[in-house]
Amino acid sequence: MTGEGGRVYRHVDREALKDVGAEIARHMKQVPVWLFYGEMGAGKTTLIKEVCRALGVVDAMSSPSFSIVNEYAAGGVEKVFHFDFYRIRSEAEAFDIGAEEYFYSGYPCLVEWPEKIPGLIPMQFASVTLSIDDETQRTIAISIHDREEKNGL
Repeated sequence: MTGEGGRVYRHVDREALKDVGAEIARHMKQVPVWLFYGEMGAGKTTLIKEVCRALGVVDAMSSPSFSIVNEYAAGGVEKVFHFDFYRIRSEAEAFDIGAEEYFYSGYPCLVEWPEKIPGLIPMQFASVTLSIDDETQRTIAISIHDREEKNGL
């Protein structure tokens, strides 16, 4: 699941999301920042909950739509940060809450609506794109990116 090619999961239903979440969790130490793309209702928050469960989070989880970031206690990784930038009006708002500090903390960061903060995305990240196939199934494309490596820096 590295580089441009990545991995695509097709016809993913609610039950199969657990497996995809576990796969993402296995790569968290390698790449702690994961960006989740998809239209409203595509299942970003639902998949993030599965990732958190696989990381050992037992707290109640919800989308941080109004708080922007939720912190969850987790078993093997100590803590997980879940961001939802849907409601921010500018990238400066994300900067003001310390988004970059979270992203470079080394802790897992799961980000919904990252297209709202393009200038704050770290050099190394993973992207997860969810597409709606029908009411119960999704296509999920995952790839890991390292812009530093690509630019030869």
